[in-house]
Amino acid sequence: MHKRDFLAGAALAAAGAARAQGAAKPAAGGQPTLLTVGGAIGKGNRGPLDKALDQMMAKHKVQFSTAFAFDGVALQRLARVHITPTLEYDNKKHKLSGPLLTTVLAEAGADLKAPLRLGLRAVDGYNAVLSLADVQAYRMVVATHLDDQPMALGGLGPQWAVYDADNLPAFKDKPVHERFALCPWGVYYIDVALQG
Repeated sequence: MHKRDFLAGAALAAAGAARAQGAAKPAAGGQPTLLTVGGAIGKGNRGPLDKALDQMMAKHKVQFSTAFAFDGVALQRLARVHITPTLEYDNKKHKLSGPLLTTVLAEAGADLKAPLRLGLRAVDGYNAVLSLADVQAYRMVVATHLDDQPMALGGLGPQWAVYDADNLPAFKDKPVHERFALCPWGVYYIDVALQG
């Protein structure tokens, strides 16, 4: 083998490795991933779970072969709504804003006409499971802002999957501290699966 052939082969191998590494980055690039959607989705912008580098997901037993990773910029580009529920933490109304969860799912290529089951995983390991039909009926929001301020990791953010419990028949008559069991704060992963 000539030195030139070896160098050309090495350059091609390096380019392939760079492409493989690039597949693990969010589409917007350059910003950390805040929310990952995996499972039964139509498109992805990152490769499979890496047990060595995706430590929290691996510890939470998350699995996917492809996923869609959102950074803060990508989430902010999506159409936003706001809700004003009374929160269980201080028993006061607060403005929460962000994209509808269905908007996030559509962006990741989920089939919103299919009977889907969604697992909403929080940074503390809490996992809420809902049907897509319930998410649609509750108009669930992936809130990124509380009272017009970005939500911080260590508080309720950076994302909180939440609904306006004050205005939903399934929750409005319950005590405030019982309304949000299906609403994990610090949500970082959404597992999309066909209901079996």
